[in-house]
Amino acid sequence: MRGTQGAFIVASTLQIIMGFSGLWRIVVRLLSPLSAAPLVALVGFGLYELGFPSVAKCVEIGLPQILLLVALSQYIPHAAPLLSTAFERFAVIMSIALIWLYAFFLTVGGAYKNAAPKTQFHCRTDRSGLVGGAPWISVPYPFQWGAPTFDAGEAFAMMAASFVALVESTGAFIAVSRYASATPCPPSVMSRGIGWQGVGILLGGIFGTANGTSVSVENAGLLGLTRVGSRRVVQISAGFMIFFSILGEAHAFM
Repeated sequence: MRGTQGAFIVASTLQIIMGFSGLWRIVVRLLSPLSAAPLVALVGFGLYELGFPSVAKCVEIGLPQILLLVALSQYIPHAAPLLSTAFERFAVIMSIALIWLYAFFLTVGGAYKNAAPKTQFHCRTDRSGLVGGAPWISVPYPFQWGAPTFDAGEAFAMMAASFVALVESTGAFIAVSRYASATPCPPSVMSRGIGWQGVGILLGGIFGTANGTSVSVENAGLLGLTRVGSRRVVQISAGFMIFFSILGEAHAFM
């Protein structure tokens, strides 16, 4: 972890310099619609390995989740126009709650009693161990794993990952501005966003989060699904994340 912290701190300088110096603004200005379209598409395709392969680990839970989400967000709003806004906004929450209850009943009913351990881990609702293993209160503080160490190999590897995140985030910025029906994001604003993303990576290295900061492409898709593009929603969500990061048991339960 100490080596990872040092690698994050070094890698953050790439995005901070590229963003706040305006160098990335020059690159963004060269992005035409012809080059931006495949960039955004590749950003979305990168989620494939996190989606369908995970569904295949427990098909009887994952497949109904996908079908229910599509039905709630795409078909039921047209069938019930008076409730269309509610279904469009909360389709994800509704589908997750219903499928979790479905998985809970399968678990209680003994559907996985004689299943393989791997299947039980992915399908049962009582085998994750998150609630039992999470502390009640955990306040993060700088360098909680000790003083960071710096290794050239780890630093260059993390800088390469940071550059990939930089390109991916640029594509996500374009997609988000499109989904939010906002004006195209100016290159200067996009460059400044990359700079602040680098600051997030720096803070992650200081606090030892073991993960960097990048634009969540999943949230771009969620924005397109719910059509909620308010910054206030993002601010409230950030507050929830800070709150639940301190209360470990509540976070694990959620």
